[in-house]
Amino acid sequence: MDGRTSQTDGTQTWRTGRSARALDDVDRRILAELTRDGRVSVRTLAERVHVSRANAYARIDRLVGDGVITGYTAQIDPERAGLGTSAYVLLTIQQNTWREVAAALNALPYVEHFALVGGDFDVLALVRAPNNAELRHVVLERIQDIPGVRGTRTWLIFDEHEGRGVGWR
Repeated sequence: MDGRTSQTDGTQTWRTGRSARALDDVDRRILAELTRDGRVSVRTLAERVHVSRANAYARIDRLVGDGVITGYTAQIDPERAGLGTSAYVLLTIQQNTWREVAAALNALPYVEHFALVGGDFDVLALVRAPNNAELRHVVLERIQDIPGVRGTRTWLIFDEHEGRGVGWR
């Protein structure tokens, strides 16, 4: 094994499930602070995790270089942003069509996240739309028209909460 955690085919990056080097307690505390506030200054971050600013800069650079930190972003409340209808859409696809289906899903509006999964279904997608009519359009007219998609099942989300997550949260 070469230690990579992803593969690229030129258009998409596919996570393979292998882990990078282990994180120590300071790395996890840095990730916890950045997860809570991605806009925190390095000076404040260093003070909170009890390291020097130089050490904090070096660790952040390493975490970015290793692909652990992949970006900094705002957390948005979908409902307050006008996306009041959310659903998990489970897809059954034809064998050997994952890359084409993934590329098509990636191009669709309102598809927030999708993953190849094992079990009774092949793909799990999170779709957030402004209303039920738009959700219906995305699922029945856009997703089901993707070549390779054999069927879908939609589960409406009535309420959702963030879980505890991993140790750095």
